[in-house]
Amino acid sequence: MTILFYGEKERTAERSMEDHTNKFKNRQAVAADVVALVDPFIGTEPVDLPLRSGIAATWFWPKPQIGNTHPGACLPFGMVSVMPYSGGYPTGYGCYAKSLQGYPPRLKEELQISGFTHFQQSGVGAIRKYYNYCRVSPFLEEGGGLSMVGTPFSVIQEEAVPGYYSCILKPYGIRAEITVTPRGAIHRYTFPKSRCAGIAVDFSHGGIEIEDGRTIPLRAEYCLQETFGAEACVTMEGLPIRMSVDASGFDTHSTAGSLWEDGEILSGQNEKAYEYMRESTYVPFGVCFRGPTEEEHVVELKVAFSFRSRKKANENRSSSPHDFSVARRIAKKDWEERLDRIRVQGGTLAQQRTFYTAFYHSLIKPSEAHNESPFWPWDGPFFFDFSTLWDMYKTQLPLVLSLFPDEGAAIVNAMLTVVEMEGNFPIGYRLARGYDRFSHQASALGHVVIADAFHRRLPGIDWERALTLMSKDLGREYGEAFFQDGVVHPLTHTLDLAYGCFCTAAIATEIGDTTVAAQMLEYASQWKNAFDKTGLLRDSTYYEGSKYNYSFRLLHDMASRISLAGGDTAFVDLLDTFFGYAADSVPAPGVSPCRTEMAEGELLGRFEGFNNEPDMESPYAYIYAGRHDRACEVIRAGLTQCYGDSRGGLVGNDDSGGMSSWYVWSALGLFPVAGQDVFLIGSPLFNRAEVQFGPDQAFAIETDGGGTESSYIQSVLLDGKPFKKPYLCWRDLCSGGTLSVKMTSTPTVWTQERPPSVM
Repeated sequence: MTILFYGEKERTAERSMEDHTNKFKNRQAVAADVVALVDPFIGTEPVDLPLRSGIAATWFWPKPQIGNTHPGACLPFGMVSVMPYSGGYPTGYGCYAKSLQGYPPRLKEELQISGFTHFQQSGVGAIRKYYNYCRVSPFLEEGGGLSMVGTPFSVIQEEAVPGYYSCILKPYGIRAEITVTPRGAIHRYTFPKSRCAGIAVDFSHGGIEIEDGRTIPLRAEYCLQETFGAEACVTMEGLPIRMSVDASGFDTHSTAGSLWEDGEILSGQNEKAYEYMRESTYVPFGVCFRGPTEEEHVVELKVAFSFRSRKKANENRSSSPHDFSVARRIAKKDWEERLDRIRVQGGTLAQQRTFYTAFYHSLIKPSEAHNESPFWPWDGPFFFDFSTLWDMYKTQLPLVLSLFPDEGAAIVNAMLTVVEMEGNFPIGYRLARGYDRFSHQASALGHVVIADAFHRRLPGIDWERALTLMSKDLGREYGEAFFQDGVVHPLTHTLDLAYGCFCTAAIATEIGDTTVAAQMLEYASQWKNAFDKTGLLRDSTYYEGSKYNYSFRLLHDMASRISLAGGDTAFVDLLDTFFGYAADSVPAPGVSPCRTEMAEGELLGRFEGFNNEPDMESPYAYIYAGRHDRACEVIRAGLTQCYGDSRGGLVGNDDSGGMSSWYVWSALGLFPVAGQDVFLIGSPLFNRAEVQFGPDQAFAIETDGGGTESSYIQSVLLDGKPFKKPYLCWRDLCSGGTLSVKMTSTPTVWTQERPPSVM
């Protein structure tokens, strides 16, 4: 027993509180430093990385060589994003036109914007639902007044950090600043001296400036509220979006709000409605707030949205922070807390910037809108912008589920509700009604996500409900032919459905449904029907790739997969050919490449080099054949030559964080095998990383002798004890501990053990 004299107890408590406070302040400081490492402009320009060398020079890039990200303000998994609108492809930002292959062509010589829009995708390609609703544009009477709305202006002094964007609009020097709130945004404009300055809100705006990229309302109604407020309901893509706006900063005695249409004030009108709008009858419309300004005059505009009702839109606006500065601090703190889940030490400053920006891009989608679902009437979790699961299920969603269990559970519960309401698990799920045109991409990817949640024991999920819906969904669309014939084309759906059955069987086994487990495991073995005697997939049609890009995906029975190819040596030979060992370098496609150029590139049967998703996990297939050294070579080539900290630092579309999250996992030295309780050990990039997988303590990955040239593993310790498995399980990560990795510059096979295979 420890005896404390009078007063010592109080002093001990004070010291404890002081220590806790100091630790909290230190952690806050570190988190703030992490946020400062994020550059939201990375990925907004075409690739500008150094010329590739070694095996990386042999990889063929079939997709656009640009990240297609945007620098707009957003929260982690935020419902609303807001950014400068140029009309560029595909987010609405930038200077580039539509591009599906090669180096993107220019749309504009310099960045020119016509205002600031809300709701954007992140890193996608041809997604069709381009949003960019509710455009806000500042204007001056000296520049043409309300007629300026829609006119592009040059932009200088752009600045972007997580949760905040600013720039100056030429030629009048209007400073624009944007931050976000949970259900909206706050705009702040600093005007010069003017007889009449104003802010126009275009409720009708939607889409981007490419062919078939524009979105116009089907119907709308809008009205003024008091002196400086307004609300609107606009039906876009079959979805009513309610908007509430409120301006502050104008002189209440000399200004007021007005409705406008097609650049003209609607004098004496306080409300207006449109029915059945179409291209031939459409005119832009909205509200504006105007008044005289002095030099450095600040006006703020609060914008909020709801997918349920005008009342909720107004409540969302009134419950948001009272001014811009407060909202910006809250947004920054939110990002600090999320990004602080991972801390890395060592590497170069450029690598740290690349890492934390990749982490940032991994946490933008899907967009959370709890209690706001427009597709069912009750409250509960709701997410949109799975754009698409094909892009997100291997790396991005496993990262979210691993680090943020509450969001992970909510995502799964929202997906289960979608099945109950719409009849199937979607592949792409966006803020729109209508046919999911991405259903041909893949099958049963929702099953993989749910299995990941199950292996992580995420809270608040009814696994009986999940198993019921998973089992029923497998027989829909491509599944009917798969169950009947044992194979379905495109052949990738055969692999998807077999893997979905495996994931379903894993849950059925643990909750005691032996009948479903046995049936699903039998179907899971049908993956073999997709391969021929060469050890590659049979000829078929393939989405964004060839049979080579899909032949080396990580299956549940990799031991049989390797045996089917002829054993370890034969399988490694196939991989070596696929990754371009001893092959000549391959030039990247240029602007608007011709069909012949792209066809010749596809015939190479080569790795896509982190330019696209189909084969992103293939470097880790070497580990199943006992060649960890080869895996390290390919992983490091990707980390160091296909990612960077410049605006052109992504070699392909980021696709909702799918490619960025590959970098996060691989730089840590881990890789999740989606749908399985397996995290492969790769080639750690940093001296030390601490990852908050569990609620109490971090899991540390530290390297000895690492560096640019030391990419191979010589030996591994787990909590100080020799470790020979080339993989970890979830319980290893979430319970905390330290993985100590001794690195070397010499190719070394440090273990003969293999990751598990389920026969």
